Amino acid sequence: MHFGMLTTNPVVDCGLLAWFLAQLIKVLLEAVLARRLNLRLFVSSGGMPSSHSALVVACTAAIGKLEGVQGGLFALSVIVAAVVMYDACNVRRSAGDTARLVNQILAHVEKLTAEDFADDLREVMGHTPLQVLMGALLGLGVGLLV
Repeated sequence: MHFGMLTTNPVVDCGLLAWFLAQLIKVLLEAVLARRLNLRLFVSSGGMPSSHSALVVACTAAIGKLEGVQGGLFALSVIVAAVVMYDACNVRRSAGDTARLVNQILAHVEKLTAEDFADDLREVMGHTPLQVLMGALLGLGVGLLV
C-alpha cells in the first residue's frame, strides 16, 4: 500500500519516512533522557537510532516487498545497505572517536586559546552496532508496513 506521501515512488517514500522517524526519535530520546529539547539533533548524524540504517533498510525492504527478493535490484540494495551500516559502525565511528580525543587534547593545551579554533571537531559522527541495529529494525518495519 502506497499513500503517495511525498513522491510517486513508494521506495523513496519508505526511505524518507524511516529517516524522518529515526531523526524524530533522536530528538524525543534527548528530550526524555536529558530533559532538554535539542532540535539540532533532527538534522545531525550519529546517535540512536541510526537514520542512515533506517533509510537504506526501509528502501531494501520496500524493494523486496514490491519486486521480490530474487532480483538484482534487491541484491544490490542489500549490498548498499550493508556498506552503509558497516561505514556507520566503523569508519564514521572511528572519525568521531578521533575528534573526541583531539578535542580533549586541545582542551588541555595551555598555549592555545578558544579563539585559535572556530569550532570543536564533531564527535558524534558514527554509530555503535546497537544504534545501527535499531535503525535497521526501524527501517525494516517502515519498509514492510508502508
